[in-house]
Amino acid sequence: MKVSSLQSRRSTRLAQAMLCLDDFEPKAKRHLPKPLYAYISGGTETNASLRNNLEAFQAYAFRPRILRDVSKRSTETTLFGQTYAAPFGIAPMGISALMAYRGDIILAAGAAQVGIPMIMSGSSLIRLEEVIAAAPASWFQAYLPGEPERIDALVDRVAAAGFSTLLLTVDTATLPNRENNIRAGFSTPLRPSLALAWQGVSHPQWTIGTFLRTVARHGIPHFENSYATRGAPIIASNVTRDFGRRDHLNWSHLERIRSRWSGKLIVKGILHPDDAARAVETGADGVIVSNHGGRQLDGAISPLAALPEIVERLGDTIPVMIDGGFRRGTDIIKALALGARFVFVGRPFLYAAAVAGLPGVLRAADILKSELHSNMALLGVTTIEQVSRGHLVPA
Repeated sequence: MKVSSLQSRRSTRLAQAMLCLDDFEPKAKRHLPKPLYAYISGGTETNASLRNNLEAFQAYAFRPRILRDVSKRSTETTLFGQTYAAPFGIAPMGISALMAYRGDIILAAGAAQVGIPMIMSGSSLIRLEEVIAAAPASWFQAYLPGEPERIDALVDRVAAAGFSTLLLTVDTATLPNRENNIRAGFSTPLRPSLALAWQGVSHPQWTIGTFLRTVARHGIPHFENSYATRGAPIIASNVTRDFGRRDHLNWSHLERIRSRWSGKLIVKGILHPDDAARAVETGADGVIVSNHGGRQLDGAISPLAALPEIVERLGDTIPVMIDGGFRRGTDIIKALALGARFVFVGRPFLYAAAVAGLPGVLRAADILKSELHSNMALLGVTTIEQVSRGHLVPA
């Protein structure tokens, strides 16, 4: 108990020392073994999509309004009839429990405490039933193959667990060429080697606090939620089978999911307005404009650049959300001004969880919310709904 209390105080002090989301990344880089940091931080091939996501925000500058009473401003936002503390949530991130002890639960619990949504990844290592028990308002994101039986079984499992919002990620028709992962020593499955062993020895806090603690208490991690049944362990030679046949997925499968799933259905990974319109026609309740954090097609348009045309095409039919490259409150405001209803942030929250656990997640959310609150005053608005295209000009 003493050790746990000391660790909690250390994590809290570390988290409080962070001044912005970017501060978590260098800490995580030192804390995590090189292959794991590379898995989180990298994109694919030349990392062009990853760079596009970050650079897209520089295309716009603010045109604020002055002498407006902004003393009673609020970051609260309503989405799908639910009021959230801020217009952002935590994006889905695979194998989070390998980066932070019980990572998915930490992220979900942190989001619940702050009053924002967290999306659980289908490539997670903790059973979805455990996550929804810890944070009942969590969303679930599925990677599905074009196989009706597997689709039906997973949809039914997610519903039985108590999730009310399901995302289908549609930009993973095949595994991309993430050569930066290979160069850093990351592979699926994880293959024991002298280099990997050295990474464990040279990163003792992660090895003891995350990896060995996980193995001792929960066994070797498995992909728990790819399908209705338990997937392979992360070290199994057949683990890549869990990612197969996604190139068969098509619109008829989305129709099948819509007819079977009674909760909110969101399509994630849209960059083209025609696809957004087709998703609406198929019954989607919302779309997330995304290029998978720059981790799929190298050189893809950034979500922020794709956003205005998609918003114009859909109008007010369904909420348009977005993820990819968000690091600041000003980034979120730019997306809101371009028509997004909500923003999801990924890597910074996982870095925060890796280095400081739950206190890190809470601190990251507080930083982003505080930035938003301050930015709104400087922009001259009191509610999220007041943010408009008129607040932006080309940089």
